[in-house]
Amino acid sequence: MTDIDKINIEAIDLNLLKVLEALHEEGSASRAAVRLGLTQSAVSAALGRLRRLYDDHLFVRTGRGLAPTLRANELKPLVSEALDKCRQSLQLVSGVRAGYAGRSLSLGLSDDFELALGRQLIDRLEQEMPGLRIVFRQTHSRIVGEMLMNREVDLAIASGGFTSAAVGSETLGEGRYACLIDSRQPLMAGEIDNTNHLSLQAFLRRQHLLISSGGFIGMVDEVLIPQGLKRSIRASTTHFAALPYLLLGSDALATIPLHAARTLAAFHPLKLLFPPVSMPAYSVNLGWRRDALRDPAVLKMKQIISEIFSGFDWQSEAGGQ
Repeated sequence: MTDIDKINIEAIDLNLLKVLEALHEEGSASRAAVRLGLTQSAVSAALGRLRRLYDDHLFVRTGRGLAPTLRANELKPLVSEALDKCRQSLQLVSGVRAGYAGRSLSLGLSDDFELALGRQLIDRLEQEMPGLRIVFRQTHSRIVGEMLMNREVDLAIASGGFTSAAVGSETLGEGRYACLIDSRQPLMAGEIDNTNHLSLQAFLRRQHLLISSGGFIGMVDEVLIPQGLKRSIRASTTHFAALPYLLLGSDALATIPLHAARTLAAFHPLKLLFPPVSMPAYSVNLGWRRDALRDPAVLKMKQIISEIFSGFDWQSEAGGQ
């Protein structure tokens, strides 16, 4: 019989699992201590016990805090799922409002959706699921399915990427595109028409900022190239939130999803226009692991997200181009 065979769960302090979860999510013993209401020395002592229990170092120090080992990454989804089951059981006796205290749910999405959805979702959760912490995690269609299956996120919003039979999905809407430029820069005569569309000449004359996970080709290029047209890309970034600071003070433009363009234009001196070429619409989907809907908290947040998106205006003011 090995030492592992001799482990008796009744002899284990299950509070250690909360420490493992907090260390993994916070990446720091000091932040985990604040989160759990413990001293840092108590968290360090608990980590020592966890290391002996699992016969693994679990977390290693780096220049940016604590990084999980492969074993810790394997343990994290199992531990969080077990703790969430315990939290769900407490709802039966403490009521729904108290039952969300200490819970956290993670939502995978790119930052264009975080810009457009984030504040509304935070406000709704505060009203309907008080005590719940929402964790936004960056993702995109090429990795979102894997993140769901690896339990890195509980729910995810993406344009595609949900192909596994173990993942359920629903369509939230049909996304479209718009352009942003610095509203303080003067426009030349004929650059835009009376429907706020840029002329093709103005569109191709300006330098472009590309938002892309790859950094080289975007949807605009896929539309222009078959027509024998080409744009000039000044720079690329992976984050929509950086655009105001990259666009302002220049004559560059960026073509991005309409929902993000509206949000950025509402908070920055940016002018929203529409491209002169017909851009294809794309499906926006909400995805989840099918077994996750047994958790009432996941199911409730899924419903809230669906309701928020049902109120979105997906069409542009200029005929949906």
